[in-house]
Amino acid sequence: MDNPLTPRSTATAPHISAANPHLNTATSHIATSLDNSPRTVAAIDIGATSIRMAIAEILPDGSVRTLESLLQPVDLGRDAFETRRLSRKGIERAAAVLRRFRRVLREYGIDSTNDIRVVATSAVREASNRVAFIDRVYVATGLDVEPIDEAEVNRITYMGITPQLMALAETAESKSLVVEVGGGSTELLVIRGGNVLHSESFRLGSLRLLQTLDASGARGVRWRELLETHIRRILVRISEQVRTDIQLNLVALGGDIRFAAHCLIEDWDETSLARIPVDKLEELTQQILEMGEDAVVKKYGATFVEAETLAPALLAYTMLARHFELKHILVSDINLRDGLLADIVQGGNWTSEFRQQIVRSAVSLGRKYQIDETHSRAVAELARRLFEELTKEHQLDARYEVLLYVSALLHEVGLYISLHSNHKHAYYIIRNSDLFGLSQQELRLVALVARYHRRASPQSNHEGYGSLDRHDRVAVAKMAAILRLAIALDDTRSGRIREINLSQEGKRLVISAPGVDDVSLEQIAMRSQSGLFQDIFGKPVLLRPEVK
Repeated sequence: MDNPLTPRSTATAPHISAANPHLNTATSHIATSLDNSPRTVAAIDIGATSIRMAIAEILPDGSVRTLESLLQPVDLGRDAFETRRLSRKGIERAAAVLRRFRRVLREYGIDSTNDIRVVATSAVREASNRVAFIDRVYVATGLDVEPIDEAEVNRITYMGITPQLMALAETAESKSLVVEVGGGSTELLVIRGGNVLHSESFRLGSLRLLQTLDASGARGVRWRELLETHIRRILVRISEQVRTDIQLNLVALGGDIRFAAHCLIEDWDETSLARIPVDKLEELTQQILEMGEDAVVKKYGATFVEAETLAPALLAYTMLARHFELKHILVSDINLRDGLLADIVQGGNWTSEFRQQIVRSAVSLGRKYQIDETHSRAVAELARRLFEELTKEHQLDARYEVLLYVSALLHEVGLYISLHSNHKHAYYIIRNSDLFGLSQQELRLVALVARYHRRASPQSNHEGYGSLDRHDRVAVAKMAAILRLAIALDDTRSGRIREINLSQEGKRLVISAPGVDDVSLEQIAMRSQSGLFQDIFGKPVLLRPEVK
């Protein structure tokens, strides 16, 4: 278990340290400066029970070498989960910790905020006064805190854990249930062959569980029974999403399970997956439950906050393993900071593999609502091609291409409810669904683009649209305009228009369809659907057969 403000690996100088082999898969073209020297960066994770920081070098080949890891206990979650507010004392405590972290960063020569990623999870995210917290930290330290939602946590976890899973034969092709029981929530990923089959977040965290039990007034055996009851409810929900048709591995993340791994495996080097027999984990869990927090602090040197969450977290992992009748669990040292560092290497861009995971999730959702998949895929591909060809006009970055593609795949999900107002139904379904890899804000943009695939143009009084900032409002309008052109191009639902060429004739955009002689039906649809494009881009659209 990390000691407060103590490095996990000792370094005689800021640039000398052991390597972290889990993050050697990143590309190098973003990572380094023009002189090809290492770039020193930091990732800070503000959690419910602690603030952790990892300082690392991004090497010229794109690999990451961790220089130092620091931890300082805080108790933000207790306030946030009980009152939905962060106390003034808690905010000042966090600001003081981050001031000290900032001094450490300056010792490493990290001054630019571009080299520092600071995220906050459930405790800050759920607090009604989170803006006050963010502003106070900025005033005190100059650091920008980014509250990330469950989808972003899962995305970052995926970036960190996948290389480690793929490097081991046992986990590369089998199904892995990746679970982290945090202070405020439990994050779940089901991964097979590098592909995400399911992702979900549950409001079952060790600290949140403790507060629920404290409020009940239960003690002794009754306390244990209530704890198991709460955990079992989540196990039922997890089992509904995880088929055990093939070998299943349980891969556990988090400080509590790492503590258990070090207790049970003396020589674990943290660079590989530790294998813990479930019987041994169950014995340790029982010991922790019987010892109480004071005894754990005395015996293991843990802080009180850390000791407090051990029992419910370890019990959750043990019950999960027993539920799936597993003989052992695998423990990874990968954490949120590792994923954040990998994200910094990528420059915040989505890799092609990650984009595929988003699309897979969208296709799965579309099948659930019985979309015409052939038509939706045809529209999505045409929308992608239009996006590429119109780069100079829309000036949107590559992430929006993925959002547009997903919107195109799902634009007809509302038909599952009714033909009437199906565009509004599409918005509702997408907005209230989970798509792996997309934050709540990104999901809202996808939902709005699908909502505007037909009928009215975006209006400020429309649900979800008026509250967007100007940049996102314009982005939604641009993507919706492009989506309407793509829908018109496949109006016959035959998929006969696969290739398109774009050209400019005066102020008019001309789209031609190679190999298709008769586009009369699509021309009618284009005249009906291109109005929004002309309103946004100022260009009328003409569709015609390819001139031979």
